[in-house]
Amino acid sequence: MQRVLDEYFGLTKNGTTIGREIIAGVTTFLAMSYITVVNPLILGDAGMDFEAVFVATCCAAALGSLVMGVVANYPIGLAPGMGQNAFFTYAVVIGSGHPWQTALGAVFLSGALFLIISFLPVRAWLINSIPKNLKLGMTAGIGFFLAFVAMKNAGIITANASTLIALDDLLSFPAFMALGGFFAITAFASNGYRSAIILGVLLISLVSWGAGEADFLGIVAAPPSAAPVFFQLDIRAALDISMLSVILTMLLVDVFDTAGTLVGVATRGNLMDASGNLPRLSKALLADSSSTAVGALLGTSSTTSYIESAAGVESGGRTGLSAVVIAIAFILSLVLAPLAQSIPSYAAAAALLFVSTSMAQSLIEIDWPDITESTPAIVTALMMPFSFSIADGIGIGFISYALIKLLAGRVKEVPSAVGFIALVFAFKFAFL
Repeated sequence: MQRVLDEYFGLTKNGTTIGREIIAGVTTFLAMSYITVVNPLILGDAGMDFEAVFVATCCAAALGSLVMGVVANYPIGLAPGMGQNAFFTYAVVIGSGHPWQTALGAVFLSGALFLIISFLPVRAWLINSIPKNLKLGMTAGIGFFLAFVAMKNAGIITANASTLIALDDLLSFPAFMALGGFFAITAFASNGYRSAIILGVLLISLVSWGAGEADFLGIVAAPPSAAPVFFQLDIRAALDISMLSVILTMLLVDVFDTAGTLVGVATRGNLMDASGNLPRLSKALLADSSSTAVGALLGTSSTTSYIESAAGVESGGRTGLSAVVIAIAFILSLVLAPLAQSIPSYAAAAALLFVSTSMAQSLIEIDWPDITESTPAIVTALMMPFSFSIADGIGIGFISYALIKLLAGRVKEVPSAVGFIALVFAFKFAFL
């Protein structure tokens, strides 16, 4: 079995082992596991059944991660995306008054369009044409975005009417534990522990359970029924002209969130080829797009590649075996839901803070003397947390790249794909 896994996933070729891939997969799952609770809560506001969405979330995540691992051989986990689920509930269902069944139909259609794009040459043209410095800016920006999300979830920062954000009570238990866990993970990593992240998460969880600050809900429970949301999408209603902007928005966000995640994680894990492009790109996009379409059938909003996969890459994951472990973990979550839900959110926040600092190191490699390259890269990095959207940050970065090159008289240096993407996002910002 060890030989078969080595040959199929290329473990030796990628300088990794079965044990290391298992640790990486579990680490990524722990960083992602919050979605098994948060996604049902958000979609519950749209009128969907919590327990049924829980099952749909786990199954969609397991399927997407399995395809990503077995077909694309990337250490990237997939699950219903944060942001996409909020758009689904608060913009489409509550904001526009569409039934959640119609919104699921729109998710399915956006996934089907993404699937078509995945088979066309345009997908490689779009993603592999991203300039190196923009890729580095995307990686750093995702790191900043993760840091912002982690600090918000742990109560380290809070909203402020005067300054927009401000420090919260750092001595509150969640904030204190998140920062302590972050320091512990950093110390473990500095001493060469590849399992530093998972050790930190488990340490925080054990302390929290012992202190009574987090509930240990048990280990095993029977999975609930998915019937209330299973195959309840309404594709016919989603084909109405009023849903066109919804479908296009879902498509754009999914495509460029996926692009940003793939580039960010692959860059951090040194998984790019000699030309700086993503190998097996079509297979990775196939995993993402198919899981979105199937996820809609199961009863959940758009499924996407998770940037939390960087936690597994930081723990040594380099192949699709990590993603297979993630898929198994999500299947086990159907019966191990109490244990998964017992991990406090601030434990995952500590892990994401550590990952964010690692991803920000990509800034070192930016071509700083050429301000037509470095400025768009920094704009991209900054706009991801400021807009609270990976996709919007990418779009603003592409627009700035094209405009700066144009105004500097160096328009010939703008790849045609970059100009096209800049125009697409300019249209989106203006009209969608």
